[in-house]
Amino acid sequence: MTGCVHIIDDDEAIRDALSFLFASRGLRVQGWPSGEAFLEALPLPDCACIMLDVRMGGISGPDTFDRLRAAGCAAPVIFLTGHADVPVAVRALKAGAFDFVEKPFNDNALVDLVLAAIEAHAAQLAHSGAREDVARRLATLSAREEEVLRLMLQGRLNKQIADTLGIAMRTVELHRSRLIAKMGARNAVELAALLSEAGLPR
Repeated sequence: MTGCVHIIDDDEAIRDALSFLFASRGLRVQGWPSGEAFLEALPLPDCACIMLDVRMGGISGPDTFDRLRAAGCAAPVIFLTGHADVPVAVRALKAGAFDFVEKPFNDNALVDLVLAAIEAHAAQLAHSGAREDVARRLATLSAREEEVLRLMLQGRLNKQIADTLGIAMRTVELHRSRLIAKMGARNAVELAALLSEAGLPR
């Protein structure tokens, strides 16, 4: 498993216990005594998941979370909470936190949750990368190729596209061939699937 699990908690005993737990399951771990210390170390490109205590000296867990997101850190955050902090954690979930765990926690359940967060984040990054790649290819199309593409995706035949754009059918065929090649697809069906998988307008 690539990436590092970062534990932000002002209780050294909890940091040590969690570090041992995650390391025993093959995860890389780093502990931080405060939100301030972690924020000062950003950016951390290997950050796969963050365990964040709600109540800490200095800035609180929720405030740390807000600053993380403002700083562009998109790693999944799992809050560690006491029973009285559950309403705070629920608000954090609505703000985009991955989940929250009440103390005392079940070791196996916690590791499973962290692994799920890491996998979900990796899948999200892969999807974002694919979307950006397709968007870059779309940006290489000429204005005419974009028009042909739009009509292709509406199911128009070459003759219909030619009539709509007022150009020769042979010219449509050339534009169609070039834009499919630029997009890295083999045919119009594959191109439509590529755009759909990337979540881009068709």
